[in-house]
Amino acid sequence: MAVRLLDDNIELPAYAQPGDAGADLRTRVDVQIPPGERLLVPTGVAIALPAGYVGLIHPRSGLAARHGLSIVNTPGTIDAGYRGEIQVALLNTDLRHEIVLRRNDRIAQLVIQRVEQATFTIVEALPESVRGAGGFGSTGGAHPLDGADG
Repeated sequence: MAVRLLDDNIELPAYAQPGDAGADLRTRVDVQIPPGERLLVPTGVAIALPAGYVGLIHPRSGLAARHGLSIVNTPGTIDAGYRGEIQVALLNTDLRHEIVLRRNDRIAQLVIQRVEQATFTIVEALPESVRGAGGFGSTGGAHPLDGADG
């Protein structure tokens, strides 16, 4: 994949282990994210995805578990035509502690996937299905907010 480094001292996206789905992205700058706040963080990387592919930005599970660091719009979407710097909208979900990240710290994972584009057609009725119009929670048990015990 074609990658443009926008900063000479930023590492390329890289897979930590053979077979990993996500390549680590790093922060180009030092950042401090106050409790409960969000911040758009530059990675110093731009990519050229081929047509028919998408880049999805996912949180790193270790940072989420240990520090409450997540991504506001997870997964973030990088369209094939985008050529600008990849930036990550990080969110500090911890309400007591600031998160401090240093330049070149791993902050997110980039997953590349094939995508299909649909042709949308207006119809009078949709074909029947087993699920029908059942939405949120329609296939599981009672939801805790519905007043059920657990």
